[in-house]
Amino acid sequence: MLSGVYRFPAMESVIFGKPFAEALAHQVDRVETRAVLILASGTLTRTTDMVDRLRHVLGNRCAGVCAKIGAHTPRIDVVAAANAAREAHADLIVTLGGGSITDAAKMVGLCLGNGVTHPSQLDQFRAQIAADGTVRRPDIKAPSVRTIAIPTTLSAGEYTASAGCTDTARHVKESYSHPMMMPRTVILDPDVSVHTPEWLFLSTGIRAVDHAVEDICSINGQPIAEGASYHALRLLASGLPAVKADPKNVDARLDCQIGAWMSMVGSQTGVSKGASHGIGHVLGGTAGVPHGYTSCVMLPHVLRFNHPVNAEKQARVSEALGRADEPAAEVVAGLISGLGLPTRLRDVGVKPEQLDVIAKGSMHDRWVHTNPRKIDGPAVIRALLDAAW
Repeated sequence: MLSGVYRFPAMESVIFGKPFAEALAHQVDRVETRAVLILASGTLTRTTDMVDRLRHVLGNRCAGVCAKIGAHTPRIDVVAAANAAREAHADLIVTLGGGSITDAAKMVGLCLGNGVTHPSQLDQFRAQIAADGTVRRPDIKAPSVRTIAIPTTLSAGEYTASAGCTDTARHVKESYSHPMMMPRTVILDPDVSVHTPEWLFLSTGIRAVDHAVEDICSINGQPIAEGASYHALRLLASGLPAVKADPKNVDARLDCQIGAWMSMVGSQTGVSKGASHGIGHVLGGTAGVPHGYTSCVMLPHVLRFNHPVNAEKQARVSEALGRADEPAAEVVAGLISGLGLPTRLRDVGVKPEQLDVIAKGSMHDRWVHTNPRKIDGPAVIRALLDAAW
């Protein structure tokens, strides 16, 4: 008999299809905030007027702008932003940018709620994952400041209560989590994403495909997650090529944004991912590969590896992507190549001498240990990396 538990996330609302300035103005008035810190993409801050529009909406409630968050959310950048928020007495954070910005806001909230003023203090709060998959999460106090997220990519981290943050000294991306780290509101405005570089928008769209695929194929899936993931794949399979064909197609962009949102229902309720996510985390933290590219490179190979144990579930993936009679790995690979995205590790900057380090490090990621087909050591990971090389 099917059984399980569905947990509602600590998120109040997702606002979609409305101009971000209008939606934000309403939310800021509703929560009666007094001092808002903006965390924004440096590129958007320098090359567009969107941050100025945020400042205009906030007026004298704008407590400052931080536009110095690096890729993969480095510890030093997070703590610097938290110290700025503390000095400004910020009571709300608004993000404008991609996954690294979103994760930074969650980490700023953690730092403020737990008295973190120096990067080394984050060691106390990171998840520790042993090579056998055992996870130890320390006690963390709730963030003292919540977030309103305005995402510009499709990586969809704004729908989770966890964040990845990179220790640049050890070249390791680590996990932090608390239920209240999840943004209180997400605002989806397709016009915001028009400024996102094509490679970034499309590749993070494949990241969203990866979320949905690994949820459908999960060892502990849920009905609501499978239904949402199925529809997410339908939206992304049509929306991503449409944006590739016409970057100004805001209807297709909104379909992609909604698809990315729906791809995260499983993550919100505890559905486990697999090796594409697990290896991807290490590719990001160790080799600096962007999130979207990790999925472009690894997901087809992980699907091939897992096919002997979950062919029936993979058939659902193919069906959702509109090619029911073809293997899921080939359907996903075709979507990726059709978007002009990279498909090999060597094409995304991974060096041969890094492969053993990545294989060993992947055994310390929790999602490797929940892969549908058992992975019992670094040699199995290395074989997958060699296939993707």
